[in-house]
Amino acid sequence: MTTMPVGGLTPPAAPPPDGPADLVLRNAKIHTGDPARPAASALAVRDGDVVAVGDDGDVAALLGPGTRVLDALGRRVVPGLNDSHLHVIRGGLNYVLELRWDGVRSLRQALAMLREQAGRTPKGQWIRVVGGWSADQFAERRLPTPAELTEAAPDTPVFVLHLYQSAILNRAAVRAAGFTRDTPDPRGGQIVRDRDGHPNGVLLAAPSALILYSTLAKAPTLDEAGKKTSTRHFLRELNRFGLTSAVDAAGGFQNFPDNYATVVELARAGQLSLRIAYHLFPQTAGQELADLRRWIDTVRPEDGDAWLRLNGAGENLTWAAADFENFSEPRPELGPYEAEFEQAVRLLMENGWGFRLHATYDETIRRDLAVFEKLAADGLFPAGNRWLFDHAETVSPASLERIAALGGSLSVQNRMSFQGAAFAERYGADVAARTPPLREMLTSGIPVAAGTDATRVSSYNPWVALHWLVTGRTVGDLGLYPPQRRVPRETALEMYTRGGARITGEEDVKGVLKEGCYADFAVLSHDYFAVPDDDIAHIESLLTVVGGRVVYAAGEYEGVDEAIEPVSPSWSPVARFGGYQASPPPSATGARQADRVAEAVAASEQHRQWRVDRGFAPGRGGPEVFDPCYVL
Repeated sequence: MTTMPVGGLTPPAAPPPDGPADLVLRNAKIHTGDPARPAASALAVRDGDVVAVGDDGDVAALLGPGTRVLDALGRRVVPGLNDSHLHVIRGGLNYVLELRWDGVRSLRQALAMLREQAGRTPKGQWIRVVGGWSADQFAERRLPTPAELTEAAPDTPVFVLHLYQSAILNRAAVRAAGFTRDTPDPRGGQIVRDRDGHPNGVLLAAPSALILYSTLAKAPTLDEAGKKTSTRHFLRELNRFGLTSAVDAAGGFQNFPDNYATVVELARAGQLSLRIAYHLFPQTAGQELADLRRWIDTVRPEDGDAWLRLNGAGENLTWAAADFENFSEPRPELGPYEAEFEQAVRLLMENGWGFRLHATYDETIRRDLAVFEKLAADGLFPAGNRWLFDHAETVSPASLERIAALGGSLSVQNRMSFQGAAFAERYGADVAARTPPLREMLTSGIPVAAGTDATRVSSYNPWVALHWLVTGRTVGDLGLYPPQRRVPRETALEMYTRGGARITGEEDVKGVLKEGCYADFAVLSHDYFAVPDDDIAHIESLLTVVGGRVVYAAGEYEGVDEAIEPVSPSWSPVARFGGYQASPPPSATGARQADRVAEAVAASEQHRQWRVDRGFAPGRGGPEVFDPCYVL
């Protein structure tokens, strides 16, 4: 090592004074995210941090006998992606039990997957398709029917969640969930019935998704060991797309500390492959203030470390203050909630807690801001606590000014790429063209981060979200935004890297590749800055590194990542189908056809030569033999 070049690098004669690098990446097109040095071709990592960024000469002096040298082969490298609104903890607990339709292009294929899974699923278990897809992505442009689910899986309960709008159940799932003619509709939900009053397998959020959550909660769950395996594989799936961090937005049926135990145990064992900042969400209406007081006395924001840390409360503080994002239903009219909501916000701000708030509509945002402005008279806003609105699809320019004055931030998700058609149908194409008002957000001076709201609404694939930001198109290829309302590629990537770091107060160490920052980066399958717009959604990572650890590797790098236990149980849909169902980039279609023609021509020539060698065709002086089986 001290006398031979390594991948074109010549190690120094003397060891580096601070010790050699653990890992060196070279021959790369690095987008650093650092305005002082936006591009580089090599970087070096020591003890989980970047210690050099530049070219081969800048990293060569850090080589040592144990340095791992990786060649990027001229590929694009970006800072690790950070989803600022992902239900990663809840998603991990259930991942291996779910049949994912993310990326599936036709209902026919989706039903074929379901039919095959029915033959593998043991008695007593459910098949669950839980978010990440939309009927608009299918060639058929429609949902499955309960009858189709029953035909594909006559005896196995099947629960198919479509966004936060509806669920479709087969006959076995209706029975397993205990729905009968006498089951009343829950508040805010509807059990659709046939002419005789019997549940027909369709559940509607009208507009509350509680009926969908509560039905899904009746399905079997994993034991503690299974939850760890499931979570590790979900994190590995996120690493597949270059994700290195996520801000967990908590959510319904995610109790603290019980449902957080799995990621805590994995963190203690050093087995997290994704950095997680989490939030705490009161679960029971009427007990929200008691929960918040108990948590304030128990933990504090930023407790933890670089891998797992508490970030604050939310995305609900009080249940009465939450609106719903079911664009197939009219905007909900919320009742009075300000009194209790004010108590919750005051409690958090006085104790140094930040928070995030689910708010889809400007009507809700204006009411929340009025509470904050009342508290600002007592000096509680702005007070240095990080707080933000999530979603904010219809936020107005006036509300943006008020958010900026109160020191808030925004986290936007690509729910419109899955629900944009429904929104446009209800409110019109002109309103949809400025929903959410991305350009106004970005020019307001408010910190803006991007995310997905996966796994029960959008897909967890961040490149689908980046495609939406850049092109303004839905997964069904509906154009929502004119060019002037779309986001430039570099800005969109910044929203998905340093933007997420601002939400957790880590922008000085995360989301940028420069000396002293976390060594979190991804080597991409295709150059994000060069591919056609429609190819963006098809990008994946070939090599994902978090804190200097290679946590995901594919293609030329397959096998260099950390080992992970096999998917279990053996009948898991993930064991058979994997997660996101990738398809070739659109621009590669013609090239793929040309490659296949070339392969066919080469095979034909090889076949002709085989005939010549055996005397079945002229070319080497052999006899002409007629054999109809070999006539070209």
